[in-house]
Amino acid sequence: MISGSFYALVAGFLGAAASLSAKLSLGADYLRDLCESGLSGWTEAHGGSGACDWLHVPLRLLCGGLLFTCNAVMWTFFSKALRHCSSSARATVTTTASNFISSAVLGRVIFGETHAALWWVGISLTLCGLLVLHGSSPQVLPQQEDKKEK
Repeated sequence: MISGSFYALVAGFLGAAASLSAKLSLGADYLRDLCESGLSGWTEAHGGSGACDWLHVPLRLLCGGLLFTCNAVMWTFFSKALRHCSSSARATVTTTASNFISSAVLGRVIFGETHAALWWVGISLTLCGLLVLHGSSPQVLPQQEDKKEK
């Protein structure tokens, strides 16, 4: 059986992928620049750069569809994480930490972004809180112990 933490990690990654899709579809000319750099050899050989003038439009629509798909699947995985985790706080913090880390990695790989030291301090504190949550065991209330004995 898959644990709730795994579902939460996947939900966080899908949330970051949805954000990446939104940035690609609605952001500046990232897709046009990517098209021009990817097709630079082809356009020089075939004498024209008109392909990137129209190709970025379907790519933006594809990224828009990917945005909605990633969000829908992310909510599915998050609800499964809530069902399988021992507490909703554990699922929420795990998803948030996974989203932050995935966003940092995707931003670095795709856009070449860097983060300030304060951002890394914040994510480190979040991860420490996550470790505390995962290390704690659920407490049984005294009323529940009486019901179990009967």
